[in-house]
Amino acid sequence: MLESVRSNTEKEVREETGLTVNAVKIIAVQDRNKHNKPLYAYGVCKIFVLCEVMGGEFAENAETTETRFFSLADLPGELAEEKTTREQIEMCFRAVKDKNWQTWFD
Repeated sequence: MLESVRSNTEKEVREETGLTVNAVKIIAVQDRNKHNKPLYAYGVCKIFVLCEVMGGEFAENAETTETRFFSLADLPGELAEEKTTREQIEMCFRAVKDKNWQTWFD
């Protein structure tokens, strides 16, 4: 079955965290090489999706050993910024608070 951005987001969250979510809206679409280091030899389009947690429970799996929720003020000092930067996380927090958020894209 071909996946859409919405269905793939919901599937990946369920597979990696055990949580059932509803993908609500796209926060941003970014060119990975413009925002993350190191640069890749190939292009990657990153899509940030705002989701509502509907239920579920975490179960350790091959890709994820634990999950936790953090406030913006309590983010861990060490982030895997080659995947997601502090600035990208801050953008997502702003989008959650802004009911009129417009999708940001490169």
